[in-house]
Amino acid sequence: MKTFYDLQQYLKRFGTFIYIGDRLAELELMEAEIREIHRMQMMDTKDYQMAILLIRQQLSLEREKQKKN
Repeated sequence: MKTFYDLQQYLKRFGTFIYIGDRLAELELMEAEIREIHRMQMMDTKDYQMAILLIRQQLSLEREKQKKN
């Protein structure tokens, strides 16, 4: 898992499609889903850490974007 797109594709394998129109809320839901998948031991720690990092990077970018507007 190297990109945010990879993360979205990973979630789709579990039947998780997140789109509600609010990018920040979507990212928070994705983080919750990843945490739950990891808690159920369906994801190894390395992938979990990378997924959380990717989500937090996207959250940071989105917050900066919203501050500019």
